[in-house]
Amino acid sequence: MDPARRPLFNAAFNQPLFDEFVQRMVSQVGPIPFQVAETPLMMTHDLRDWLARSSREIVGQLSEPALLERLKKAIPAHYDVPGMDPLPNCVQVDFALTHNSSGEMEGRVVELQAFPSLYALMPVMADAWAVTLNRIPGLKADWRWSIDEPSAAMELLRKTIVADEDPLEVALVDIKPSEQKTAPDFEATRQLFGVESVCVTELIKKGRALYRKRNGGLIQVKRIYNRMVFDELEVKKAVVPFEWNEPLDISWCSHPNWYWTWSKFSLPSLNHPAVPRAQFLSDISTLPDDLSRYVLKPLFSFAGAGVVVDVTREHIDRIPDEQRAQWVLQEKIDYANAITMPDGNGVKAEVRVMLARPPNATELRPVICLVRLSRGKMLGVDFNRGLTWVGGSVGMWSAD
Repeated sequence: MDPARRPLFNAAFNQPLFDEFVQRMVSQVGPIPFQVAETPLMMTHDLRDWLARSSREIVGQLSEPALLERLKKAIPAHYDVPGMDPLPNCVQVDFALTHNSSGEMEGRVVELQAFPSLYALMPVMADAWAVTLNRIPGLKADWRWSIDEPSAAMELLRKTIVADEDPLEVALVDIKPSEQKTAPDFEATRQLFGVESVCVTELIKKGRALYRKRNGGLIQVKRIYNRMVFDELEVKKAVVPFEWNEPLDISWCSHPNWYWTWSKFSLPSLNHPAVPRAQFLSDISTLPDDLSRYVLKPLFSFAGAGVVVDVTREHIDRIPDEQRAQWVLQEKIDYANAITMPDGNGVKAEVRVMLARPPNATELRPVICLVRLSRGKMLGVDFNRGLTWVGGSVGMWSAD
């Protein structure tokens, strides 16, 4: 972390300062229904560059044609959507911040997913933090949120989400989007890119075309900014007005097949210093003697659901043999205290490197560092209830 600026922020921090920051966000995108952390992650250029480089190398491995073909086996037959592109448009690589053998801050991959994240909300959050930081003595700087130059990053995101379509003919599709915790990002997407959200159950199918209602009429949806999580669709029994297998006159960002292909399913196939060793449970003939050094993860759960941190043989024994191919056993990561609070307590951090690729581009580029802070055993609401300096944040650095 930035060792010079953290003490200055901590010395100046107070509740009114944080409340003003939150109000700046709320005034632009509405109420924030998830916990927002009391600080940004002020990163050094070295850490930013290490994370960006590692994420590029990891998605580069995943892009190898032979491996891609093997990973496509994860796509369930009834969810195999026609028109899968050569690479996804959106990828998230989540790094837990830890110390390497030299004591320097690096990251270790917790998981990855070829699925959109908060691409629009992070610039809004960073801009609100920049105003706050520039009010603090010693912290005035040209604060940046994008790994590339900001205007180039915004154009990259626009081309990724909207492509060459009219924004009105692009729809951000989720189930009951106004009720999602990600609703502020949906509003930011509308403001920044002109793309409106619609519930998947409200789409109308006519032949091969999909339409949405707007101002008493119908607008054809030519591109879907896909925010639908399959397990949520199933749990809520959402009625989707098309068959996933049928060809439609739409393009996707990202295509639904990537949700399965680049996921925890791909972790055992990676060979990178930043990726802890992971194995499918079905491939393990003899369990490690010390299971406390591992975590147990279901392949296709979302937002950490079902993850077992304190693994025992009883946890594993309860998983039927026919389901073990749907679980991975991964080496546990020793999180560092990436941030020190004003009271001296340490805070752990995960950095999500968010990559984007416009249609026809040949590679994914890292754009933004979303951050989640935790003081509990895991990241997530259930492990951080009643705590401060936890929740959602953003990675920032000065331009100089």
